[in-house]
Amino acid sequence: MSSNNSSSKVVTVDEQAFEQAGEQTVDEDSVPVVDETPVFEATVKQEIQAKVDANHPDGIANTSTERIHGVTLEQEERIRAREAELERISSQAELGTQEGREKRTREITARRSVERRMTFQKRAASVDPMADPDRVDPRAELTREQLAAVNKQSMRLADQLDGWSRAVIGQRLGEAVVGGKDLPSAVVNVFEELQTAPGQVIPIGKLEEVDRNEVSIDGHVETLWDPSHPSIAQVGLIADESGQTRVTIWEKSEALWIKEGEQVRIHKAARNWYEGRVSLAVTGWSTIHFPNRDRWWEA
Repeated sequence: MSSNNSSSKVVTVDEQAFEQAGEQTVDEDSVPVVDETPVFEATVKQEIQAKVDANHPDGIANTSTERIHGVTLEQEERIRAREAELERISSQAELGTQEGREKRTREITARRSVERRMTFQKRAASVDPMADPDRVDPRAELTREQLAAVNKQSMRLADQLDGWSRAVIGQRLGEAVVGGKDLPSAVVNVFEELQTAPGQVIPIGKLEEVDRNEVSIDGHVETLWDPSHPSIAQVGLIADESGQTRVTIWEKSEALWIKEGEQVRIHKAARNWYEGRVSLAVTGWSTIHFPNRDRWWEA
């Protein structure tokens, strides 16, 4: 039984063709022009699959508690991957530019440097107690007048001793004064101690007082004579204001030749004895420098 409220219009195939023909473009002879451009449209199967991918739970990537509606599985995977990549880049940027990181790095480096220096000084203190980093500065026990006198003398000695700072000299003088020495005696003792310390150029007149085998001197060549053995390259006397000593230059040292009247500085010369007096030998470990050689502007 049909209802009177419903209405429908049945259109025949001929009517559809007539309507479509009425919409077509005709040429000048009233012949319909057929548009042969292909129209690509999704098939029914493709449309159904797209709806499944977009809305069905099985078509959504299970990467979050919240679903992304309206996108395919492939699209959601790309979105999730992009979000993860952006989060990683953001984390790296924050780590690389975090506030105070450069300052903390400098502080850690400085602290480790101090620790290494303290370890080295602790080891050095086993040979020289003055190098102990935990040692209290003896100048703290001096009176104001004593401290002023020690500082004055340390300034004077610093001008005479190469390579020694006022602070080190002041500590040595303070140690001597606190130990009971009067200041003049302390000055003499500290000066002689530092003057003959390892690495210092030793006055030739002090060579007999040094208790090590290698020394450095600075003086002028007084005279040279013929060697007594083929293994000796040169032999002669070198002197400074404090004295003179015999110097033998061995052939195997391959050292530069020296000339009479020339100023020379010899590092790591071997100290030995000849006819009851101290002498020096230039070996393969020694080096000879000529402060005035090749100074053409003074020629």
